[in-house]
Amino acid sequence: MARSEDTSVDALQLHGPLARLLRPLVRLFIRTGMTFPALSQLLRELYINVAEYDFALPDKAQTDSRVSLLTGIHRKEVSRLRGAGAPVNVVPAALSRTSRIIAYWLAAPDYTDTTGAPLPLPRAGEAPSFEALVSTLTKDVRARAVLDEWLDRKLVSLDEEGRIRLEEKAFVPQNGSEQQLYYFGRNLHDHIAAAVENVLGQAPAFFERAVHYDDLSGPLAAKLETRSRDLAMNVLQEANREAHSACETDAGGDWRWIFGIYVYREQMKPADKDIGKDAS
Repeated sequence: MARSEDTSVDALQLHGPLARLLRPLVRLFIRTGMTFPALSQLLRELYINVAEYDFALPDKAQTDSRVSLLTGIHRKEVSRLRGAGAPVNVVPAALSRTSRIIAYWLAAPDYTDTTGAPLPLPRAGEAPSFEALVSTLTKDVRARAVLDEWLDRKLVSLDEEGRIRLEEKAFVPQNGSEQQLYYFGRNLHDHIAAAVENVLGQAPAFFERAVHYDDLSGPLAAKLETRSRDLAMNVLQEANREAHSACETDAGGDWRWIFGIYVYREQMKPADKDIGKDAS
């Protein structure tokens, strides 16, 4: 069996971890009606795309034969599908604008209180105001249009003084929305990409850790989830503030950075305990 030159891990060793990794995704595929043939076609195109662009040899054109050798896909299929391209992860314009405005509201000192919480904002006037906030981040859309959209989506509310308050819903996209599906792809991609680089031996390794306890009572699992949500939100808000401050004096470039945290709990099945024992 062929082995990659940059890792001691072979394909056989990946079978068990991949089965566990893919299981929740397969549940999603079946529930949403994505059939195996549709997924197989998507994977075929991805294999060809990744082999074509990520495994090209320096100063040499990537040939159908080499892509076929790397992927195990017949050369005629490679020739037919090359250039079809893998799905691209384009950020919807409205989502990009919304994310930037909310991130600024949560990070800029003028828009947060002494505890780091977002201030309620008057509609117009000098900063800090909602009008000033929007105009700082975009000139393409008026603050009134953004406010109407956000009120409709319940991302903000108006208090008794007519000030605009950022709602918790602004941090949690609606189920099945374009925003949620975008972050579903981006966040999982980046988490998996970090783990893959670590398996391949990248040095220094990306930070990728988790705290986990098994055999808990239901109430304790729920209590730990609630507490970890609070801790995670505090850390994310602090990271956002520090990144925002650092960006003020950064010259800019072609790098990106992401810092994410996840929380999960479930009732364990006997098979789950067996898997844990096998992996220990």
